[in-house]
Parts: sequence; C-alpha cells; structure tokens
Amino acid sequence: MITEEVRGWFTGRLPVALFQELVEVTVDREEITVVGRIEAPELAEGVSDTERRAAVEGRVAEFRERTREDRMEVAREAEAKFGRKVSWGVECGGTRGLYSNVSAPVMTRLRQPERQVLDLLVEGGVARSRSDALLWCVRLVQRHTGDWLDELKESLVNVQRVRGRGPNAGIGEQE
Repeated sequence: MITEEVRGWFTGRLPVALFQELVEVTVDREEITVVGRIEAPELAEGVSDTERRAAVEGRVAEFRERTREDRMEVAREAEAKFGRKVSWGVECGGTRGLYSNVSAPVMTRLRQPERQVLDLLVEGGVARSRSDALLWCVRLVQRHTGDWLDELKESLVNVQRVRGRGPNAGIGEQE
C-alpha cells in the first residue's frame, strides 16, 4: 500500500515537464527510487551503436544536470514525508540509467558452509571480498529467478491489501 501512496504522491508532485512518463516508483525500507522516461536524442539513420549509446549517455547527463534543483526539491519533500532517501533514474532510448542510489549495509549470519562459498568466490577472483561475493550471489539469484521473484512480490502486494482491509486496519487512528 505504501508504494501506491508514494507513486501517487510523486505523480502529483513532480514538475509536469520533468519526464515524458513516470515509469516506475520502487520503495523499500531505506529508499524510494523514481524512474522516468525522457526523450531519446534524434539521430540520423544508420548511425553506429557506439554513436547511439554515446548520444543517449549525453542526453541522460544533460537531463541530470538540468533538472538537479527541481529533483532535489522534490526529494527533500519526499524524504520528510516518507522517511526514506530518494534516488533517481531515467529510461532513454531503451536504456535505463540509475544514479544517486543508496548502498545500504545488510548484516547476516552465515554458517561455515555458506562462508566457504563466499570465500571460494573471493579466492577464485570472482569477488574482492565476502561482501562483494554476497552481492554477486544475490544478483545471480535475481537474474535466474526473475519471474518467480515477480510472482512473490505480487503475492505480497495482495497480502498487504487484504491485511489493510482487516479488522485491525484502523487501530491507532483517531475518529
């Protein structure tokens, strides 16, 4: 439910001409990530992939600098309202770029067999540290179980919706 509220707030609060379209608003405990679509640069037919990538990269950089003050103002308001940092990203010409992302530490306890997996990844040069190895593992799971993770997220949204309509939904609110 919080994601719907946050997305609605950003839909109403963002400057009208900031994005062509608000593509995605993602919320977790630490961060709100707002991704919007911006217009791709117009290029002549037959340009190389290298030129196309460079043009998109330039457009994203130009957008980021030009809109910095507006985005910072909106982010300050959102951070005060929702108690989370705001990160930004854009889609341009079929490419997604994120910037200002929060890198949050995540603590875990692992038994020896799990630590050995991380240490093997470090010793094998796949990762620089146990922390990097754990990130590598999470990204691997994310890549290979994307549909399953999407289904799980959808199920959790439904659980939150049902829980919100339950008999305890109004506890703590003043009438």
